[in-house]
Amino acid sequence: METTSSTPSSVTPPWDVFPQKTLDSIDIAVLVLYFVFVLAVGLWSMWKTQRSTVKGYFLAGGQMVWWPVGASLFASNVGSGHFIGLAGSGAASGIAATAYEWNGMFCVLVLAWLFLPIYIAAGVTTMPEYLRKRFGGKRIQMFLAILYLFIYIFTKISVDMYAGALFIQQALHWDLYIAVVCLLAITAVYTVAGGLAAVIYTDALQTLIMLIGAVTLMVFSFVEVGGLEGLQTKYFDAIPSTRKENSSCGLPREDAFHIFRDPVNSDLPWPGVLVGMTIPSLWYWCTDQVIVQRSLAAKNLSHAKGGSLMTSYLKILPLFMMVMPGMISRILFPDLVACADAEICRKICGNPSGCSDIAYPKLVIELLPVGLRGLMMSVMIAALMSSLTSIFNSASTIFTMDLWKHFRPRCSEWELMIVGRVFVLLLTVVSILWIPLVQAGQGGQLFIYIQSISSYLQPPVAMVFILGCFWKRANEKGAFWGLVIGLLLGVIRLVLDFIYPEPQCGETDLRPGVVKYMHYLYFSMVLAAISTLTVLVVSMLTEPPSEEMISRLTWFTRGDLPVKKDLAVSPSPDAAKGVCEAERPALQIDISIASENSSNDNKCTTNAKGNSKLMTAFLWLCGMERKQENAENAAPTKPEPLPVASLEEKPLVKHILNINLLLCVCAGLFLWAYFA
Repeated sequence: METTSSTPSSVTPPWDVFPQKTLDSIDIAVLVLYFVFVLAVGLWSMWKTQRSTVKGYFLAGGQMVWWPVGASLFASNVGSGHFIGLAGSGAASGIAATAYEWNGMFCVLVLAWLFLPIYIAAGVTTMPEYLRKRFGGKRIQMFLAILYLFIYIFTKISVDMYAGALFIQQALHWDLYIAVVCLLAITAVYTVAGGLAAVIYTDALQTLIMLIGAVTLMVFSFVEVGGLEGLQTKYFDAIPSTRKENSSCGLPREDAFHIFRDPVNSDLPWPGVLVGMTIPSLWYWCTDQVIVQRSLAAKNLSHAKGGSLMTSYLKILPLFMMVMPGMISRILFPDLVACADAEICRKICGNPSGCSDIAYPKLVIELLPVGLRGLMMSVMIAALMSSLTSIFNSASTIFTMDLWKHFRPRCSEWELMIVGRVFVLLLTVVSILWIPLVQAGQGGQLFIYIQSISSYLQPPVAMVFILGCFWKRANEKGAFWGLVIGLLLGVIRLVLDFIYPEPQCGETDLRPGVVKYMHYLYFSMVLAAISTLTVLVVSMLTEPPSEEMISRLTWFTRGDLPVKKDLAVSPSPDAAKGVCEAERPALQIDISIASENSSNDNKCTTNAKGNSKLMTAFLWLCGMERKQENAENAAPTKPEPLPVASLEEKPLVKHILNINLLLCVCAGLFLWAYFA
């Protein structure tokens, strides 16, 4: 496979996509300012939050208000892959890809109104931990923890690295390795040091930058084509100059402005969009660690709902911010963005199957004036960094709380903090090692596959969570076999997809029928149905789950009184500080009270042994001011659950939120109907 990445000079002049080799000094100044700003926010949030406890580090102390939560949900979701991918699919096939975004509008609300109350009542930090409490046994938790880490490393990190690399390399002509190592170094600093709080606050800043930059570019591009009417008429004339006669290659799709498309022959069939897309979407928004962890960090349920509403409103924008600019890019540069001849495409961007991925970077470089270009570069880097930090933090939470605690159940809190931070560093190294693979895959359709991986691996997990939360009779055996059978089928389909790639435009389709006629969205529906049936049948044939596996762990039992476990004797550390636990509805988490009680307050007291100043500084940076001795004293005590968070909401706040929920759903339905 040839990659143009290494030799941009060999490209013939007319096909050189980004002729301008360097950024102007103003643009570079904007970029530098942006980095300084992000680091400042990251360091400020490290100062502000308590990051020396497990809960402070992994759940931001459960003290976040609604707007950073909403902004962080949006920033974690919209990565650089979104800018490149959505604009690319807009250029290639019209607005249909918006369906993914608008599906998310409803799913993020389902999270806040239906799933979060259950997770909060259950008092969990990670999603595999919820399944362990709900079904008992260790195998589901281990199985899922490993699957989640696999999905993160193989799909999310690599997609974002690919899109970020494409941008840095093609548009800026920087050396890829140096650029990515610098980016990851900056992100690792505040992710390792500050934990979830730092990630959420910097995400809020990144969201603001992304919105300002993307809206600016949107305005410029709409002005260029003459508004929405101009887009609708000119898009169908955006045909490349060289294409095979009497074939449809390179022609815009006739249904480009429809979200609902033919159920049999189209690229996104409408029943698949309504049902098959919703299932992986529910997995992503309601059971994915990255998203749920942001919501769990909220002060209480009302703040979490407010954050979800904010995200849902923001999800309206991608059609106008990303998809339509991608279509405009095709109108302005049809020969480059919409190239139809495999040879020419290979010359332009090194990908014989099409160059729609360059749509967004091309717009940025061509349309924007000096200064704004630097802003847009920082937007793309913001998108890359915010998604990566979110994944780093969540993956390290899963590794620490599910896998490490399983192998070392009696480990101290100090040890958990160290493991969590080291794992983030490990992930940064993994991401850097991904780059050569990403570059090799640029020529092939690697990233189309990665999107469909989600349709093959996520439905079984989603169905197990939904049944676990809303059906009391589901038990461990049912859930386990539902997962195993569903994932086996998914993996088989994945392998088939890799063996028989989709033919290029104009070639005959020689794939077997199950791959050729079964769209991946339809496959996701079948997979979900098979997993659900397996869980139902096996659960009904085996013994029902015990009382403690249902109490406070399903929708119908979320209000049960917690089972008392001699908690009255040990006062909680917060009670000691004079804060009544009921007034502070944060999420409980199993950590040894003794170690939480141990000096949070005597920061950086130098030890009698005379610890070196350097060590003290290093420990401060990691938020581990408390000395190891305390942790060792605390280690033998068995962790006790803290008193449980309350699910109460103030009536007025609740009504405001519910009215907003209705408004948001109506807005979503209107958009679906208007563009269907």
